[in-house]
Amino acid sequence: MAIAASDATDRVEQLILLTDRLTELVAEQAAAFEQRQPQTAAAMHEEVSRLANLYRHESARVRGEPSMISGAPAELRTQLVQAPEAFDAVLARQGRAIEAARIITEGLVKAIAEEVASQRSQASVYGSGGQQSGGASATAITLNKRA
Repeated sequence: MAIAASDATDRVEQLILLTDRLTELVAEQAAAFEQRQPQTAAAMHEEVSRLANLYRHESARVRGEPSMISGAPAELRTQLVQAPEAFDAVLARQGRAIEAARIITEGLVKAIAEEVASQRSQASVYGSGGQQSGGASATAITLNKRA
């Protein structure tokens, strides 16, 4: 998918709108993570991915062929240069929010696993003499450090 622009001015305006919309969505996702509502952030994932791919594709096209925007007014080109600055700041905020959510989630999983392991009672098994003896119970706990 590519931007269908009629001229350089139209292309720059569309790129600015694309960057602004992507910035807005990523900011909403970051806020959702900060408010511990990852399901809200996940609901936006498809649109963010689609717009991010379009942004990446169009940015590469313009970098490869600067003449695509050279005919646009200088003030619009300046806006186009400034728009990614806000986007970068929002991406950094989102990265911090996601990292915090990951750390909290890992801590919760570890605490739950430790509590489950500590509360497991020792199983009673019968030995060869017919007497009960404490035996180790089989317990499977899987923790994925990459999650």
